[in-house]
Amino acid sequence: MSEKILYALGGVAAILLGRNLLVMLTGLPDEAFQGAIFRIIFFHVPAAFTCFLCFFASLVLGITYLKTKNLRYDSMAVSVTEVGLAFGAANLISGMIWARIIWGIWWTWDWRLTSMLICWLLYAGYLVLRSAIEEPTERARLSSVMLIFSFSVVPFVFFSIKWFRTQHPQPVLYGEGKMDSAYRAMLYGNWLPLLMLAFVLISVRYLQERRQRELDAMRRAVHSL
Repeated sequence: MSEKILYALGGVAAILLGRNLLVMLTGLPDEAFQGAIFRIIFFHVPAAFTCFLCFFASLVLGITYLKTKNLRYDSMAVSVTEVGLAFGAANLISGMIWARIIWGIWWTWDWRLTSMLICWLLYAGYLVLRSAIEEPTERARLSSVMLIFSFSVVPFVFFSIKWFRTQHPQPVLYGEGKMDSAYRAMLYGNWLPLLMLAFVLISVRYLQERRQRELDAMRRAVHSL
């Protein structure tokens, strides 16, 4: 994709985020029980959605690589996974800030929090695995297997607050949770610019990965002379 399109998408995402932030602060009332801090949900939940979507995409790309042996899919997989990790970190950090205000603690070993941390660490381990293997084909093969294994935790993270009643509240977008229609519209409305931002970051990271592979190929060719 051309750089102009990426710049345009990034600019639109920034404008939408700025507009949404203005509406959050001036157009939406405080939540009845949590007050102003409730607005963090408009970033906390979309960040989680984006993270899981990236992890699902990396699963598909990992399986596709194992079937095709095309290193392009491995490059896409690592690009998507890195961006997913960034949004996963945003979800964890925003959740800790929210917990500090509402629960009075930064962290508790709740099923949802703990499983999300384990999930994030597994995908971080995927990057560690890649850095430990130099041969491109072997690295891509083992990394793809790691992606498949890591995704097995994602459904557990998603359904953990339905299966276990601990500190984390019930979901407000499905099940027993409830959300005002204006809050719901803003939550999904703020997910759109985050998805656009994720796409831009993935595209930039993929371009970097592709160029790095070209440099590595040239370096190996020089060393073989």
